Formats: sequence, C-alpha cells, structure tokens
Amino acid sequence: MEQPGIETRPYDLRGTLALILAGGVGSRLNVLVRRRAKPAVPFGGIYRIIDFALSNVMNSGIERVGILTQYMPYSLTKHLGRGEAWGLTGRSREVRILPPHTGTRASDWYQGTADAVYRNLSYIGRYRPEITLVLSGDHIYRMDYAALIEAHIDRGADATLAVREIPIEEAHQFGTVKVDGEDWVTGFEEKPPQPTSNLISMGVYAFRTELLVSALEEICESRGGTDFAKDLFPFLLERNRLAAYRFGGYWQDVGTVRAFFDANMELLDPGSPLDLPHWGVRTNLFEGGRGDHAPAFVAPGARVRHATLARGCRVRGDVSGSVLSPGVIIEEGARVRDSIIMHEGVVQAGAVVEQVVADKQVVIGRHAHIGDPSLGEEVNRAYPRHLDQGLTLIGKGAILPERCRIGRNCCIFPGAVLANLEIERLPSGETVEWEER
Repeated sequence: MEQPGIETRPYDLRGTLALILAGGVGSRLNVLVRRRAKPAVPFGGIYRIIDFALSNVMNSGIERVGILTQYMPYSLTKHLGRGEAWGLTGRSREVRILPPHTGTRASDWYQGTADAVYRNLSYIGRYRPEITLVLSGDHIYRMDYAALIEAHIDRGADATLAVREIPIEEAHQFGTVKVDGEDWVTGFEEKPPQPTSNLISMGVYAFRTELLVSALEEICESRGGTDFAKDLFPFLLERNRLAAYRFGGYWQDVGTVRAFFDANMELLDPGSPLDLPHWGVRTNLFEGGRGDHAPAFVAPGARVRHATLARGCRVRGDVSGSVLSPGVIIEEGARVRDSIIMHEGVVQAGAVVEQVVADKQVVIGRHAHIGDPSLGEEVNRAYPRHLDQGLTLIGKGAILPERCRIGRNCCIFPGAVLANLEIERLPSGETVEWEER
C-alpha cells in the first residue's frame, strides 16, 4: 500500500537496515532535556521529535530499525514500545532498542556517532544488509529514503550523504560538505567559523554495509576514532567514492530553544510545508492514555485563534498563536499567547502567559503573569546562548504561585515550587534552580 505523500519505489528495501542515533543530550534545549533524551522531546502537541525519522522509515518501506539510545532513555523507550505505532512489528519487521552494553570498551557509554554504530556491528551482522542507513533522530523533516538509496546505488557510491543548501552566513552552525561539479564529496568542515560551502549535512547517510563495517573496525579499533564527521568521513574520503544527495524539502534542526519554538509555530501557518497529516507522521497515541482523551473542548465565551488544541484540552479562557498538548487546561479569564504548553499543563484563572515554553504538568497560578515584558528584556545570565530572544522556559512539573510575575528569557528548573522558595517576582534573565529528586 502506498504511504501518504511518499512515491512508491521499485528498489527492494528488505536489503536495508536503518539505525537511528537517538542518544544525544541536546543540552541547548536546556530544561526540556534534563529528564529525557532530545529525540523524546514533545513536538507539535501530540508528537515527539523521533517520530519524524521513524515515520520516514515506515513510509519509505524499510522494515527493520535499530534505535541507539543512551542519555535518559526511559521516556524514549516507553514511547517506542515494540514499534506498533509505526507498523514495525511482525515476522520481518522490528524496532530494536540498542543501549550501550558492557564488553566492548571500558566505558559503558557511546563515545560518539561512529563509536555507537561500531559497538552494534553484531546487530548489523545479524541481518547482513546490503545497505545500512544511519539517521539522526532529532530533526523535523520528511524524506523518501528509498529515493536516497536508489541514487546511492545508481551512482555506485560507497557512501551517500544527504545535504541541503542554506544561507552561508548560517552554515557555521552545522557540518558543511564540499562537492565537485558532479556532487562527489571532496571535503568536510565541522561547524567552521568561516564556512566555504553552504551545503550542510542533514545527518542522513547511506553506506555500503561491507565498507561501513571495515571502516569502523579500522577507525574505532586501530585509530581510536569515535565520530562520523571528524573521523569516519575523512578516512573514507581518502580511498572511496562519497556522493552528496541534494534534498530540497523542509528540514529543521530543532536543537535550540528558539528553533524548537519557531518550528512549532510554523505548524500554525496555513501556508507552512509542515503538514504533518499529509506527511504521514505517526506517533504512539497509546502512551500515557493520550488516545483515550475526549475531544478538545472550548467553552462558550472562550476564544481560540491561530492555535492547535490536542485531545483532552479544556479551554475557558483566551488562546492565540499557541500549541497545546493533550490534557491542557486553560481556566476562565486566563490568556495564553505565542506559547507552547505541553501535556497536562494548567493555566489557572486570570493568568497571562506569553512567549513561554512550558514542559509537561506545569501549573501556573491564578492571576500570574509569565513572560511579562515590563520586567525587562535581559538575556539569561546563566544560559545566555540558550535564552536570549525573549522566550521563557519552564521545566516539567514546576509550580508557579498565584500572582507571581516572571519576566522574559527566564529559566525555571523541573519540579521547582516557587512558593517554597518565596519567589513572587523574577526579573528577566534570571534562573530558578531546583534540586531534582
């Protein structure tokens, strides 16, 4: 059966194994990743970031996928289950969780992207795939991997890297790829301060498996290398043919708070390419009983404009320009503007919330004002590179008391109870730390 938005391809993908790198800390997302891996961060109301790579795998017809987990894997493992949500169960289909294990090196932790794949060569060998597809699990995009693999095989490449063009003034944030006139790779630069190429790597790679295995054995065993960009690709480039596969669709690295917020806000734009139902993105609706929620309810007299409400939301106040996850409650007289409120958050009566990203189960007290511009616009003192554009970030389970006032660019740690800390007013740029238990 043809999947939504993905053209069927003649290549038999049963000879392909996908590996999704999902163990990154993602520290630039700050408190959103203090209790979960970056790919497990909720996105767009009902999804998680890893859903995009998994849905691409499903829609492309790939039947086996290994998930390389490491940092805070519990929520990610719970979300993935046995792969039922993505049709990856059955005799020839599977989702396999691949955490670090003892017996390969002195450290139980993956030391980098190349090391993570190297320590799972036995898993690759179990299926002896012709092609191994290695994917990052923390980007928002839709791609037909079958088209990438076809191009890889047709060109006779040993490895193929998906790349896309961006403005060169932004390229310093990414790994850049240099190519010749026929799009054969000639060089790499990892986050160069002065880029010479505007082609960036998307973290999507197709390898001839035999080559990948031998190269990783050389790099990781003999040379002590750990990373794809710094160690593996330069090694391959010395003696093999690496092709660039140009991708022109939507792709977003949501590795910063601002990028994460902006991508969520794009979902509210009717002209945005982020049409997730059309993309065929799936998620695990059985996790936490999300699929059991009643439809969203908007009370008489409430106002909802330019917003998305997930199942289980109850709105009696005013919501605009915002994304609400399942079970969010907006009480009477409360106003939520240009914000993301995640699962089971509560904004009590009369509160004002603007330019805020609130993680799950946050409670904002009556008549509080969060993201109050009158308290200044200073960047966050503790995290100046994370919170410098007006967004205030609230960690999971934090409780903000009634009538409190919190400024812009503030950061509140998960579980913080501001009343216990006697905080009623927090100027812009301040951070409330809380010892997690």
